[in-house]
Amino acid sequence: MAEIRWTYEAELWLKDIYEYIALDNPTAAEQVIDGIYNKAQILKDHPELGHKYEAPEKEDVRILLYGHYRITYVILNNRIDILGVFHGSLDIDRYL
Repeated sequence: MAEIRWTYEAELWLKDIYEYIALDNPTAAEQVIDGIYNKAQILKDHPELGHKYEAPEKEDVRILLYGHYRITYVILNNRIDILGVFHGSLDIDRYL
């Protein structure tokens, strides 16, 4: 079983997502953040579940989908580093 580590940047993305949704609906914001977190926990047992990010210089980055969000991560030995959580409407190339 792999250990999951959320990078500082990934935590900032989650905070931003929460704050944006909470402006209209704090309960929904909590549900979305919990859903993203719980989806990422699947990676403990299935680290290669996400698809590979198709960029030559970023060959180790993988993406796991949760609703409209993309959870980006890398597998490092027995650890998974969550790099960020991006809304599907964002140009992910600008951030990775």
